[in-house]
Amino acid sequence: VQLQASGGGLVQAGGSLRLSCAASGRIFSTFLAWFRQVPGKERDFVAAVRWTTGFPFYAGSVAGRFTISADHAGNKVNLQLNSLGPDDTAVYYCAAHNRGGVYEHTSYSNWGQGTLVTVSS
Repeated sequence: VQLQASGGGLVQAGGSLRLSCAASGRIFSTFLAWFRQVPGKERDFVAAVRWTTGFPFYAGSVAGRFTISADHAGNKVNLQLNSLGPDDTAVYYCAAHNRGGVYEHTSYSNWGQGTLVTVSS
């Protein structure tokens, strides 16, 4: 399945954005996730959702501010970003789980192209 991320942009600190990750075909993966990466750093886990039940997982740094949801009708995963701060600036990638732990980027095999989120202070 191919994943297409969208919704990034420039926002002021304290603002909100909504990212979407649309899948081109049927999703067989157990989890769909969002990761983010800044230049020179590792790709960090942000959030994941169990596709069938919608159960979410969050990184500690975004829990309470971000909300991930599975949209079965639209065949996509959404990530609502609230109370954004400059530290949230990154390229956000969506990915489909293959095998392994839900929090590790090495567990994911299908990656979207990324969408840039820039938060100004």
